[in-house]
Amino acid sequence: PISPEAVDAFIADSSPDAVERLVDRLLNHPGYGEHLARGWLDLARYADSAGYADDPPRTIWAYRDWVVRAFDTNMPFDKFTIKQLAGDLLPEASINDKIATAFHRNTLTNNEGGTIDEEFRTVAVVDRVSTTLSTWMGTTIACAQCHDHKYDPLSQREFFGLYAIFNNTADADRRDESPLVTVPWEPVDAKRRPLEQELAEIVAAVPEMKTTTPRKQPQPPGEPPELRPLRKHVDGLRRRIAAVKPVTVPVMAELAGDKRRVTKLQYRGNWQDLGPVVPEMTPAVFPEPELADGQPLDRLALARWLVSPANPLTARVVVNRLWERLFGIGIVSTSEEFGSQGELPSHPELLDWLASELIASGWDLKALQRLIVTSATYRQSSKPTAERLAHDPENRLLACGPRVRLSAEVIRDQALVAAGLLSNKKGGPSVHPPQPDLGLRAAFGGGIDWKTSTGEDRYRRAIYTTWRRSNPYPSMATFDAPSREVCTIRRPRTNTPLQALVTLNDPAFVEAAQGLARRMVSEAGPTASDRAGRGLRLVLARQPRPEELTRLVQLYEDSLAEFTADAAAAKAMATDPLGPLPADLLARYAGDAVQATADLAAWTVVGNVLLNLDETFMCP
Repeated sequence: PISPEAVDAFIADSSPDAVERLVDRLLNHPGYGEHLARGWLDLARYADSAGYADDPPRTIWAYRDWVVRAFDTNMPFDKFTIKQLAGDLLPEASINDKIATAFHRNTLTNNEGGTIDEEFRTVAVVDRVSTTLSTWMGTTIACAQCHDHKYDPLSQREFFGLYAIFNNTADADRRDESPLVTVPWEPVDAKRRPLEQELAEIVAAVPEMKTTTPRKQPQPPGEPPELRPLRKHVDGLRRRIAAVKPVTVPVMAELAGDKRRVTKLQYRGNWQDLGPVVPEMTPAVFPEPELADGQPLDRLALARWLVSPANPLTARVVVNRLWERLFGIGIVSTSEEFGSQGELPSHPELLDWLASELIASGWDLKALQRLIVTSATYRQSSKPTAERLAHDPENRLLACGPRVRLSAEVIRDQALVAAGLLSNKKGGPSVHPPQPDLGLRAAFGGGIDWKTSTGEDRYRRAIYTTWRRSNPYPSMATFDAPSREVCTIRRPRTNTPLQALVTLNDPAFVEAAQGLARRMVSEAGPTASDRAGRGLRLVLARQPRPEELTRLVQLYEDSLAEFTADAAAAKAMATDPLGPLPADLLARYAGDAVQATADLAAWTVVGNVLLNLDETFMCP
């Protein structure tokens, strides 16, 4: 949440452009890209595992970091699209362009014994077709894999025309995930660099060391014996360099020449029951792609077609998805279905105008977001009157501002912010924050219960949490985060007792309550009312009401009496899992550790309650 000090500064700012300047500050916040990337990773079905029953680890975090950087730098959405679908086909494609194509390498791979690689390669291509049209055009085309679409003018032949566009990439459900590109990453490069430099210096001084030693021989034939010690050292250097594994990411690469595949229609979607050859094509119901003479309809042409101003859907789909994120429901409520089975837009002219503004701005997503959140519609109070609530319970007429349950990741992150624990470290391998010990290692392997990360990695933003498809992070799954086995256009928002059990008892939230308690004591005045008020403002940002302070202070006093009588329970509540009380905090109690522990345990209970308020989980 925004800090109390930032709220006070905004209230005190009487300038006419105070709202616009606040919005600009938030759009340029260092965490903006991480915030926006979460939703896109659902579409990209990003995960740190390969899926299916074995669900082995997959190193693809460089793609996640590319998405974060793209949003941070406000990459125009048309370029964002082209790089992800066909970055490798761009002229003089850079490493980052190739990393972007990992969007479609997030498909599942199956390397269990007895599986047929070609079968699961075709499954991946089918998924790429469905994901592309769902993500960019809000169109469900998956059923056309087996037959003509029952409701929309999309034929099975057109499905396989799109399939043909994706059918000539070099990946083939291999265990090694090839093709790969090596990603520069300083922690690994720093280990290799001095070894490679030493080897280069030796080779420059002694050219004989350029050759490698034949297997099971101490030296190459004819090499002087006096070079044997140096040869042994050089061989050791080469082994040490080989042991430092580079960071790689699976990418798309186009087949060429006689390696290209011929696409045939698959009867009933059966990869072994083939029909006539199908050329690359887009559905006839949409405008045809504009191709230069001799230009193939490949992934690059498809990507440019998707973001062409002539395409009737992409801009509207993007606008609708952002509107849904801000208001909780899209102008088209079925954001995953813009076809005949979807809902009609509640405000069609508004959708058309915003889509045209997006294109006219050069596909500037920050400008679009700024336009929406500075509008009078968004800035309304979110409190409906009884009459409005009865007439329009879903606020489709926009008579009130939005009130939306926060996403799973934000619920955890804002608890860490309130506790003063959140790390702002960006990028790098996924981390293992605290989670309950599920005790399932014996049945499902060691990947179920992980070893918790240490240092600041314990408190990284939720976007960096290891995402295992067969075993998503429990607290986020409870708050409706998907497994990401398939493209997820819209997360459901449920309200269940399990969610309260998570935020009351999950180790990460207990730890956050402990951190919040320590901030209440160290940052507020000496009275219980001061400390309760500080805690409420750290969580909710607004000023507390008198009756709220009364109830929080009463809770504190009741809890303090219980913990004063039970030192063991007080120690567990105040320090497990966050750790011992720091010296500067103990100094506030004149070094009385018993009193300090009981007091901090009581404030931890208060912090736990604050982190579980309905208002804590809602925006605004």
